[in-house]
This record gives sequence, C-alpha cells and structure tokens, in this order.
Amino acid sequence: MKPSIPKGTRDFSPIIMKRRNFIFDTIANIYRHFGYLQIETPAMENLHSLEGKYGDEGDKLLFRILNSGPIAEKINQGTEPIKLNQITEKGLRYDLTVPLARYVVMHQNDITFPFKRYQIQPVWRADRPQRGRYREFYQCDADVVGSDSLINEVELLEIIHQVFDKLNIHTSIKLNNRKILAGIAQVIGAEEYMVDITVAIDKLDKIGLDKVNEELETKGIDPRAISKLQPIILLKGTNSEKLNYLKSFLSHSEIGCKGILEIETIFKLLEDDLKLLNNIELDLTLARGLNYYTGAIIEVKVNDDRTDFNSSICGGGRYDDLTSIFGLPNVSGVGISFGVDRIYDVMEQINKFDQLMHSKKQAAVLLVNFGEDSLNYNIKLAKQLRSNGVLTTIYPDAAKMKKQLTFADEYKIPFVILAGDEEQREGKIKVKVMATGEQFLCTLTELITKFTSIK
Repeated sequence: MKPSIPKGTRDFSPIIMKRRNFIFDTIANIYRHFGYLQIETPAMENLHSLEGKYGDEGDKLLFRILNSGPIAEKINQGTEPIKLNQITEKGLRYDLTVPLARYVVMHQNDITFPFKRYQIQPVWRADRPQRGRYREFYQCDADVVGSDSLINEVELLEIIHQVFDKLNIHTSIKLNNRKILAGIAQVIGAEEYMVDITVAIDKLDKIGLDKVNEELETKGIDPRAISKLQPIILLKGTNSEKLNYLKSFLSHSEIGCKGILEIETIFKLLEDDLKLLNNIELDLTLARGLNYYTGAIIEVKVNDDRTDFNSSICGGGRYDDLTSIFGLPNVSGVGISFGVDRIYDVMEQINKFDQLMHSKKQAAVLLVNFGEDSLNYNIKLAKQLRSNGVLTTIYPDAAKMKKQLTFADEYKIPFVILAGDEEQREGKIKVKVMATGEQFLCTLTELITKFTSIK
C-alpha cells in the first residue's frame, strides 16, 4: 500500500518545525507579557457543544466522529435502523473559542475573573483544501473572559501589532462592531435578516458587489432594503469620515449608536499609539460570519508588496454571552486568534525565516564521533555542555568526517567539536565554526564561557 495522508493535512520536517516553533514562541512570549496564562482542551468536543455556534456554513465544515464499539457493530451488520445521533455524538473542535466557553463554565468555581488565557492547539474544518486553507491547522488564541472593559480590545490590538512587528510582516487591521451591523439591518428594515446580511457582505472582497446583492436577493431581502444598504457597502474615506456618516445613518438606532461609541472609545484609548492607530481601518463590511460576536470584530490582512497573499492571518472579536449556551449567562468575553499556518506561508514567501532566525545566534554544537575510544569522552563532554544550557548532539556513528560535517550543515548546527586523541591528552577542545570554516583550540571552561555569552 502506498503511504499517504488525508487531503488538507501535512507532515512537518525538523526544519519546518523549527520555523513553526519560532512563530509559536514569538506569539506565546507576547501573550505572556500581557498577563495571559496557557490552557489546553481536548481535540474532540461533544457535538451539541459545537453545532449552531458557527452559522449554517460553519456547521457544514464540522468533522463528525463516528461512534465505535457496539453501535459500529450494528452499523456493519445493518440489522436495525440507526438514528444519526447514535452514529456520531462527538466532533473535532472547529476553533478554540467555543471550547474555551465550555471550559469556563465547567471550571467557573476554580477561575478568578477576569480570566486571561492563551491556547495554541490544532483545529479541524472539512473545508476544500487550497493555498492557505487546510483541514488541520493551528490557532494561537488569546481571550479575556469576565470583563466588559474596552481596554481588553485595545490590548489585543496592541498584541497584534507587536506580533507582526516582531515577525516583520506588514499588515492592515480591519475593525468593525457587530452592534453597528445590527443597527444597519434595523435602519434598512431587514432586522430579521441580520445574519444573512452579515454573511453576504463579509464576502465582498471575494465575490464582488453584484454577487453580494444577488445573494441578498436569494435570501428574500426586500430590494428596497438592499438599495438602502449600498451606501454603507460602498462607503469610503477616513475612519472619522465613516463614523460621521454612521452617526447620521444610525441616529435612530440605539444599538447602532452603542456600536459607534465603542469604536470611538477604542480609537480614543489608542491616541498615544499613532503607529498602531494609523494601521487600523474601520471596515463596515467586516462581519467574519460567526454568530456569537456581539461587539468589536477584528481581522488582519497582509499588506505587503513582497507577497500576493491576501487572506486573513488573524481575527477575533467580542462575544458577550457565549457561555450562556452552556448554562452560565452574562459572562462577557473578547479574543483574537493568529493563523500560524497562513503566517508561515507568508513568511516563507517573503523569505523572513533566515533573516529573523539566523540573526539570533544559538549555542548549539555537534560532537564528532572518532570511534569507540572517543565515546566516553564525548558523553561526559556533552553532559557538561548540556548542563550549561548548550544544545548538544553526539553523532552516533564513526562515519567519515565529511558525512558528519554535512549532518551539521543540513541541521544548521553552527559549531562542531572535534575532540580526538590529541585534544583529549592536551585537555583542549578543537571547535570548527561552520559558517566561516574557522577553527580554534580552547579549554572546556573557555568554551562554556564563550557559548553562554551568545545571545
């Protein structure tokens, strides 16, 4: 049988994992600096926890897990009718936000609110695989649960800015508010079509205005309401100009005015960070298609001439009642999620890994294997190096020198230690710098001092 993996999944080589971990570590370190604590949840959740949380289109992308054991035997035998809920009761998690809501409800007596958590784990969606879109991919989430303060939105925007600044990816941050979208639906007389409207206009960049209007018509929305919606969809200008237009357009919508006030407050709190503020665009077509958002909606797109990648690489928003679906009402939440796989694709395309990762020197060595007589010496030497924080590999076989040096080169190990009989007698260590070919002799103490000084 020819080996293969499911479509939309990938194997990751050591080099790729090193790069992915660079992204993970960058994001996690920034999360921790903002006071977020890490949790993990199971790969699978009960289906009733997942269904109905992501809209009709999201539900179609859930990976359902077939039950095993006695029910599987009945299915195979085909002797009695089987109900759907007997076949599948669990599903792979679609995102990390709904599992967080379930976690908060289950552990509410052990949590101190506001609860700031981050989570880095894979999620699964039965999507059509394509560039930047996979069926198994990682998300890096940060959420604050149990606080209504808009300071949380401001901090999350700062986190986004810091992460992409560290990764040297040029981005633009799109911002909207679900209350504004609700107000728009109210004013145009299509309040009951709120979800259909947001799902349609969220596709504007992908399918264009004519197709958006066609979709709105197929949902049964009155043509007069669609006509009233056009100025909003086509609205251009600065953030201030858009807000001024909205104040007039939504003047008779209480919920719409609340959304405007929240956006204005976020902008005001960011006044001292002009670099970030100038990178945020109020985008009234941004909806993200998730039913649980109630306030701010955030999406980040690549804005970099070095790549043609134009998909979202980070997103999030406020969800003020998600925990109520699990029996705990009135607990607010807001969060963001970085799409590591898409970020990886962008960084690879603009060749950022070598620049960022190699600029940070690493104390890592390969001990050359000269045969049986050198093994004990190498083992003792490796133990001392490792105890001083040096990443150390012993080549396991007494292969030709060229092969061992090629190994070091392939795995980007910057230093090779050659400790033969002569070096052992003299109590010296010969070190080869792979980048330059330079070689020098030193004592173990001198070597450790050199390596521990590398930053």
